[in-house]
Amino acid sequence: METELVLHKTAIFFEYDVKKQFQIVLVSIKESNQMAHMDRKMNRLALEKSPYLRHHALNPVDWYPWGEEAFEKARKEDKPIFLSIGYASCHWCHVMERESFEDLDVAEVLNRYFVSVKVDKEERPDVDHVHMSFCQAMTGDGGWPMTLILTPERKPFFAATYLPKETKGQHMGLLEVLARITALWQEEKERVLSSADFAVEAVLSVQKERKEGDLDDEIQKKAFASLISIYDEHQGGFFQAPKFPLTHHLFYLLWYYKTTGEEKALDMLEKSLMSMYKGGLFDHAGGGFYRYAVDERWLIPHFEKMLYDNALLSRLYLSAYAVTGRALYKKVSVRTLDFLLEHLKDGEGAFYASMDADSEGEEGKFYLFEKEELLSLLGEERGKEFARFYGVEEKGNFEGKNILNLYEKPLQDLLEEEPETIMESRKKVLMYREQRVQPAMDDKILSSWNGMVLETLSMAGRLLEEKRYTNAARDLFNFIEEKMTDEKGILHGVYREGLGETEAFLDGYVHVLHGLLALYENTLEKRYLSLGKKLGDQIIERFFNGKVFQLSGKYHETLSIPAEEIFDSATPSGNSEAVRAMARLYSFTGEERYLQVMEKVFMELSGEIIENPKGFSGILLSYDVWMHGPREIVLSGKREDPVFREMLKILQKTELTGITLAVHDPREKEESEKIFSFIRETENGAASVFFCKDHSCSLPVETVEELLESLMKF
Repeated sequence: METELVLHKTAIFFEYDVKKQFQIVLVSIKESNQMAHMDRKMNRLALEKSPYLRHHALNPVDWYPWGEEAFEKARKEDKPIFLSIGYASCHWCHVMERESFEDLDVAEVLNRYFVSVKVDKEERPDVDHVHMSFCQAMTGDGGWPMTLILTPERKPFFAATYLPKETKGQHMGLLEVLARITALWQEEKERVLSSADFAVEAVLSVQKERKEGDLDDEIQKKAFASLISIYDEHQGGFFQAPKFPLTHHLFYLLWYYKTTGEEKALDMLEKSLMSMYKGGLFDHAGGGFYRYAVDERWLIPHFEKMLYDNALLSRLYLSAYAVTGRALYKKVSVRTLDFLLEHLKDGEGAFYASMDADSEGEEGKFYLFEKEELLSLLGEERGKEFARFYGVEEKGNFEGKNILNLYEKPLQDLLEEEPETIMESRKKVLMYREQRVQPAMDDKILSSWNGMVLETLSMAGRLLEEKRYTNAARDLFNFIEEKMTDEKGILHGVYREGLGETEAFLDGYVHVLHGLLALYENTLEKRYLSLGKKLGDQIIERFFNGKVFQLSGKYHETLSIPAEEIFDSATPSGNSEAVRAMARLYSFTGEERYLQVMEKVFMELSGEIIENPKGFSGILLSYDVWMHGPREIVLSGKREDPVFREMLKILQKTELTGITLAVHDPREKEESEKIFSFIRETENGAASVFFCKDHSCSLPVETVEELLESLMKF
């Protein structure tokens, strides 16, 4: 049978005479089984800083890091590139390593017929994003570990996610894939190269051919309706299983409720917040959230703990607390922040990337309990009380063991204070758990995710009047400024054992910028605003292409297609966060160029937003600033004035999504005017608050009572 390569749209499928293809590779293994007797030596990944890459340094696969050395070898030896992308806390990445990358047969095939490249997706989000675009186009799916085969010129022609070593039913195994592709490369290389060119052009055409449309205010109603269409009425959250928190959708619901008074938006938000907390997504013993739930009830998590999830979720619960006053949301936020400070914070103020899902080779082993184990630890009476409270069963609720949860608790019980005996037992359980073999830590420091934490800590310090959060935010920014910014003032993406080589990508710049603006709102130190403006100018200069923001900037490596992050996914897209940054800077400074950049992005994406508004909930938070101008609150007066201080206390406890807060002392007018475009003050310099829309302000409010009344209406 002739080997045939079939193209359908952007997908690539292979049809083969399986027996013929296996002979090519597997016979060669039998003829030369040298690797079975070789001493295991470290490959090139041993020289990398990434814990994920170093973890593969003892694989028999001759791995290369992403770089010119690997690409030159592929060109010189005329071999395809085997690209594997993953991250340190990824469970299925560990499974594929154990099954395949530590296997001598697989290593022999890869080393003989391919140039193998391993990428940490968190270290190189540009490489990950570009190849995820191909993977989704070719297969209709995506995830990690991600497996691609590229030409020596780095053009993909095969994509998949996790592959077992051997074929299982309809699930093709890695050895079979490699055998078939080796045969194709040897026998029909020109057709493979042609298909790779076609795939690149197909993905490029999606970027170039934006849908057209005219945005108007109806888009917010359409966006809300689109979220209703994917909302789980029974369990909260969106879609069925697996269920991700999708915080950008939930932030949108909170904003929509605040803006329109739509009670259904608040109901959707609160049911989601309650369900995520009640189930196993939240670590009820140690605090913090796992990455996602594999079931629709939020009961069974995927156990890795990511810095970005916990930064965003603690901020979400904190925002919900500020709007609703529910003490439960404050408790969840505080327990999440405390988890970050206690477990992911390094000794100098920055935060590590993640904790692994696995320990001792088993997913979730560190976090699970048997009922008898708890009874033995806590005693019969306290143990049974604890088991009832946290849904612990004799038979277990996950593979014979138990995930602590509050799934069966009625809402009223959740809103009440926990019994003292439960809190005491939980501390004892946590101390007991800490004696187990800990999950591995990915201790690299990412500017993007640390920027998220900076914004959250700054907001927590302001809303909760907690100096420890404010101090932690200051320490974190000092680390970013001193350790992650080079002598030329360029922000870098990664720090581990020194500064990483690669400049930060768009997500790094925008999240640090948002953190700086939040730090200003907390401390009122104008230095943070000035630094934020500087970052904003760098973002435009480095990442804006005249239409949208690109994930990789003008000084980054050129990939096979531009890395453009348009749609929100597990987190808000780079464009969503960059436009939010432009909106905030325009609101603070009044400089038209920030507005003009926003306008160009909205105009470029308008058709896409209209067609799929739920894919753009992040960017739609900034729509009103673009279309109707910013909303600003100006507090003016002498800082030592008791009325000023009381007004400031009220304003700093206000949830500020979509609102800019500026504080001005008339004695600092010259300094203020260098930054703010909308400074206002009374003739006598008395403490007063101005409510402004599109830089046009109301008459001053001069009493605390009037301020509280005006806030309700603004």
